[in-house]
Amino acid sequence: MSQKNWQDKCAVFGIWNHPAAAEISYLALYAQQHRGQEGAGIVSLHENTHCIHRGAGLVGEVFSKHQLQKLRGSAAIGHTRYSTSGKKIKHNIQPLTADISIGPLAIAHNGNIVNFPDLKQELTQQGSIFYGTSDTECIIHLLAMHLKKNISLPNALELSLTKLIGAYSLVLLTKNSLIAARDPMGFRPLALGKFTNNAWALASETCAFDLIGAKYVREIEPGEIWIANAKEVRSIFLPQKAKNYCVFEHVYFARPDSQVFGRHVYQSRKAMGHILATESHVPADMVLSVPDSGTASALGYSEKSGIPFEMGIIRNHYVGRTFIHPSDTIRNFHIKIKLSPQKTLLKDKKVIVVDDSLVRGNTSRSIVALLKKAGAKEVHFRVSSPPVTGSCFYGVDTPETKQLIAAQKNTEEIKSYLQADSLAFLSHKGLMQAVGENVSSNPASNNFCSACFTGKYPTPT
Repeated sequence: MSQKNWQDKCAVFGIWNHPAAAEISYLALYAQQHRGQEGAGIVSLHENTHCIHRGAGLVGEVFSKHQLQKLRGSAAIGHTRYSTSGKKIKHNIQPLTADISIGPLAIAHNGNIVNFPDLKQELTQQGSIFYGTSDTECIIHLLAMHLKKNISLPNALELSLTKLIGAYSLVLLTKNSLIAARDPMGFRPLALGKFTNNAWALASETCAFDLIGAKYVREIEPGEIWIANAKEVRSIFLPQKAKNYCVFEHVYFARPDSQVFGRHVYQSRKAMGHILATESHVPADMVLSVPDSGTASALGYSEKSGIPFEMGIIRNHYVGRTFIHPSDTIRNFHIKIKLSPQKTLLKDKKVIVVDDSLVRGNTSRSIVALLKKAGAKEVHFRVSSPPVTGSCFYGVDTPETKQLIAAQKNTEEIKSYLQADSLAFLSHKGLMQAVGENVSSNPASNNFCSACFTGKYPTPT
């Protein structure tokens, strides 16, 4: 859903030992475009130097065939950006690059460093100069500082990362190595793939591998630093911590055809629908989804309840920005231009509409109004995740807590605001069950961060 108010967090990609590294990177970023639409960049490695192209906009807008041809070499990293930390300025478009003691360095980051303000102040006092406002820049400064002590790159990176609190899935490119790193709690995903020609690939989501023809090997483990160069491929590990995978990857962010945290996203979303139907059944004529992110859960709800699924809401996939500013006479303009209810299908019907999450509530209220205006007799709103009551600090751009409707109103009050005939959310226990957690064990020991639902944050915020 385009007006979700949750914003995707960024995607990273890396490739080693492939003759078409830049072109492959372009395709992989295209496959992960849903994770960031503000900017994109690729840095390739050719004869110990970096070739760089970055720009604002979508991947297809940033790169032309001519620009890709300039990105020579058999190794590259790439990034699609949605700003979670740092303003929307040119200097924040990644991969970030710098010349340090070991030569050229490029870095792409998915996540958010919680202690960035303190680190920036400390590094600035020590003489570091920040050119942008992105938290990723502090990683470069930390690495440069440790490398001045004449220690190896892997050890310098290990020392740098131990200073960070928060979420980071990183790919780095030097003059002779491709490196990946993931924070010890594993907040954000990072997958490892391999080509038949012995080339390696790294991506935020496995859907990128499907497009470029790489075989998924495994996840980069939480706390793992993976290193590839001409001599070897090896890993070192940071001290282990309790896992805190972002559960919203399965709820909303990741593409349904991706495998994230060792589990297929589509499988999780259908399971959410199954459990939601069990927890909150209501008699109805049909089940609808809020396209597209609610579709898998709506199919699961339909399958479990026996109520047929219908495409009662059609999404216009070709909507960009518009110069028209709607007046009060064009109500719900931003919804109407993207979603269209099927009046002949909906007339005099009792419908269940399933969405993946409910954040501010404005969009959901507009959808209920559209369905009723189209002739629906009853509209029962179902949400395949628990009420969102807290903001995220680990790489997801979320509204402030005061803007979250579930932080201000109870379920009955939200139902009245939506003007729905009924409203129900998936329970937290049901969500954990849907993503494969053993709900009979101690909830505090599960592998997922669900702080946006529970308010229990795994780090100081």
